Amino acid sequence: MANQTMPRSAEAGSPLTINGRRPSEYNPLPHRLAEGENATPLEVIGASASDKLVIIMVGLPGTGKTHIAKRICRFVDFFHDIPSQIFNTSEYRRKLFGAKIPASFFDPNNKEALEKRGKACEAALADLIDYMKQDGVRVGVYDATNSLRERRQEVMKILKDAGIKAKKIFLESICDDDEILDENFRKLEVSTPDYKDMDNEEAIADFKERRRHYLSSYKTLDECDGSFIRVVNSKTFEVHGIRGYLPLKVVHFCMHVHTMPRTFYLTRHGQSEYNLYGKIGGDSGLTDFGVEYSRRLAIFAKEEIATEMKINEKGEEKKRPCPARLWTSSLRRTKETAQFIEHNTIHYTWDNGETTDWVQFRPIARRNLDEIYAGTCDGMTYKEIETCFPEEFKRRQEDKLAYRYPRGKRVNNALLLNRIICFFLSCTYMHNNNVYFFSFFICQLCFLFVQ
Repeated sequence: MANQTMPRSAEAGSPLTINGRRPSEYNPLPHRLAEGENATPLEVIGASASDKLVIIMVGLPGTGKTHIAKRICRFVDFFHDIPSQIFNTSEYRRKLFGAKIPASFFDPNNKEALEKRGKACEAALADLIDYMKQDGVRVGVYDATNSLRERRQEVMKILKDAGIKAKKIFLESICDDDEILDENFRKLEVSTPDYKDMDNEEAIADFKERRRHYLSSYKTLDECDGSFIRVVNSKTFEVHGIRGYLPLKVVHFCMHVHTMPRTFYLTRHGQSEYNLYGKIGGDSGLTDFGVEYSRRLAIFAKEEIATEMKINEKGEEKKRPCPARLWTSSLRRTKETAQFIEHNTIHYTWDNGETTDWVQFRPIARRNLDEIYAGTCDGMTYKEIETCFPEEFKRRQEDKLAYRYPRGKRVNNALLLNRIICFFLSCTYMHNNNVYFFSFFICQLCFLFVQ
């Protein structure tokens, strides 16, 4: 077939033909860029983040400070191409004095331990200063408890004396919800190197004792500390004196972050007709194999995704229904992959006390999750592209990330990335299980972001 394929006519405006067939013949089910909901990027950034920013974390152990810091850095690096780094004082403390340290080490009356902890803090802050002085970096996060107002003032003075002219904001995480704390203790904190190979209950007891030592002298942020963001149980947010493009981006992202675990299920659509013929793009339906995949996926969704294990009053583990969402792209192949999933209604009480009748897997199609548009090459095979557009084929092989098909879109296009920011923010704040159907590229983006 490839040997018989005719190259595109050299005349301007001439339609592309393959084996004498016009586009409507070789690509009967094209990918059309329709107008309407989600047809255009959901967010267009009209400024650049040139100012540097230092984020100083504040909060007791077990409040999710490090988790929030990591998510912020991942967000600004992944979507805004802003270099960032976290300087965690616990890591410096472990390097200097080891990981197996009892809770008494954090007793404010233990002067020897206090001096050692001070050295770890100084080392982390010194590295932060060196990092922020480099060209090209933008965000540095000083991850420590910073529980004393005097300590926070000292950090600000050290940064000023070092000539760090970056904007500085405090980010305080407060958690007084027993359910969230228990979850943090069991699934986050006890997995740190400090409690490796230690009995689970013993580790939790030690960690709670460590937290009590900090709590005895803890002072929350107020207006005297300057610009700050306060996050309370990932539900209540207080913002004071925040100005500027990048700090406001951080504020916006923080309002979507929480520490409770949930599961995302990513899947490609079942085999489509264009998959069978090796064509790219288009808007074809599923083959018989694709339909069979969708049937089996529906069974998995019902038995695994839409249920959770809970301990009842008798102390027994029982499966019960849990809310689950379903998002697809707007393309036919993804919708058909979800066609057999049941949409039962369950009665559910959310963590804020609100009770609702929830429709399981209510399908939501979003055009901003569609496959990258292949432009002129939509509906062609790679062999046909190589024959008709040899230079384009070569360029794509050399750099698939930066390449854009003629009249199409490319992967690292700023508008494209910002088009899916809202999707990722939605994933971040959701508390329930979610299943998503879309193209291989979008699945790759999701996987890369959560790494």
